[in-house]
Amino acid sequence: MTAIAVQAQWLLSRRRPKKSFFETFIRSLIILCVAIAIVLSSIAVCDGHWLFAKGKLFGLWHFCTIGNNNTLKCVTNLSLANIRGINVGMTLARSMVSFAVVVAIFGLELLMVSQVCEDINSRRKWSMGSALILLSFMLSSAGVLSFLILLRNHLTLTGFTLTYWCEFIAAFLFFLNGISGLHLNSITFPWNTVGKI
Repeated sequence: MTAIAVQAQWLLSRRRPKKSFFETFIRSLIILCVAIAIVLSSIAVCDGHWLFAKGKLFGLWHFCTIGNNNTLKCVTNLSLANIRGINVGMTLARSMVSFAVVVAIFGLELLMVSQVCEDINSRRKWSMGSALILLSFMLSSAGVLSFLILLRNHLTLTGFTLTYWCEFIAAFLFFLNGISGLHLNSITFPWNTVGKI
């Protein structure tokens, strides 16, 4: 009888407490918002045209000028923009923003796996996923800031394109969801239940 009681206690300590509907809903909402942020950031990186100023379109991958009959002439040689250090600066900016998308995809996968395959390590996977989302926020913000610093003489509020605002919103969503994921995991961790068992 004692061996059965010990085994039952061991199973109870290993069993994951049932989540409330509210916790499940919040976790699902975080996963959905991270997926939306990844889509927005992917669109911003793939299009790459972020700033229109003085008849020129500056992007992560191309530099465009308006021709005689209002057609865009785009080139991949960014040094034609006559901005000092633009080749190195844009390489750095697009590398960080692209890497942010990749890191966020891995973070999203960890968040989803922690919810689908619920086991002892689910909360650890959720924490790691949230940390990766925060890392993608830092990378995305660094890419956006380096773009702004590089083109600081050409900046106007109305010059930013829709794809730039997609990246800006995606970085903001990465921050909110990363912080929310870590906070949710800390307030729902069953310290008291483990202590009682």
